[in-house]
Amino acid sequence: MQATVLGAGVIGGGWAARFVLHGWDVVVYDHDPNTAVHLEKTLARARQALRELYDADLPPEGELSYATTLTEAIQGADWVQESVPESAEVKRAVYANLQNLLPADAVLASSTSGFKPSDLAQALSCAPQMLVCRPFNPVYLLPAVEVVAGRNTNSATQQRAHAVLTEIGMYPVAVRREIDAHIADRLLEALWREALWLVADDVATTAEIDDVMRYGFGLRWAQMGLFETYRIAGGEAGMHHFLKQFGPALAWPWSKLTDVPDLNAELIDKIATQSDQQSGHLSISALEQQRDNNLVALLRALKQTDSGAGKLINLVDIALQNRTTDLSHR
Repeated sequence: MQATVLGAGVIGGGWAARFVLHGWDVVVYDHDPNTAVHLEKTLARARQALRELYDADLPPEGELSYATTLTEAIQGADWVQESVPESAEVKRAVYANLQNLLPADAVLASSTSGFKPSDLAQALSCAPQMLVCRPFNPVYLLPAVEVVAGRNTNSATQQRAHAVLTEIGMYPVAVRREIDAHIADRLLEALWREALWLVADDVATTAEIDDVMRYGFGLRWAQMGLFETYRIAGGEAGMHHFLKQFGPALAWPWSKLTDVPDLNAELIDKIATQSDQQSGHLSISALEQQRDNNLVALLRALKQTDSGAGKLINLVDIALQNRTTDLSHR
């Protein structure tokens, strides 16, 4: 099987690593002359992380290659993952150039975190093959992926996408209808805006906000999410009691979620300076390695209790073990 990755930045590179490490051949198309260097570093981190995450052996790695033209990149593709910059115009231009090259049974997936697939696939002949598959960074390690079908996406494409994503160890979440920013970014945007206000109003620094999350509710969210966490907060009476008790607080003027702070030069410098003070002593590479190590440890802890993302890791382990057993009997 062949996956083509268009754009090999942080997200595209993560996709390439996940596909390769799950046995798919990957063809990368990117104009950056340093793509191969960056991708080899990503692949090395991913290889280490997945070997530590799973108890079963990973399948033999697929072949990683680089194309110099779009035609060369698309040829023979079973899956095309578009991860070019987050611009509707740029993405539409890419689709316009590839629509007549796309194999008839291939899936065309966009990594967009904000655009609706129907808006991106306007007037495309390949619209029935196109949908959004929005992952989370690092793509090779975090399993969730938001799957959004467009108005013209056919059922075969949706079924194929679900099967492939599951095969490569991911957890596809079908978004019930198209909406700007899907599910995750609508939640993240609300939190991000409030965090910017807290810094702008000198209520907290970037480090203090991060500390409240990583020492507090972030630990709960990682294992139970939002609604299960609040269900527990309601006690034995459950969610009904929680909503009756805390629901009225939603009308209190606690937040500025509907307002946007002015990201002027002063606020940008303030945030950047505080961020440098917080973790500027560490390189981005060091932070990425620390993040991956912590995610592996967290996922393996959840694996022991078969809860949250750990349940999926156990299922992938079983699938990998069965695959190894099947191959040994051939």
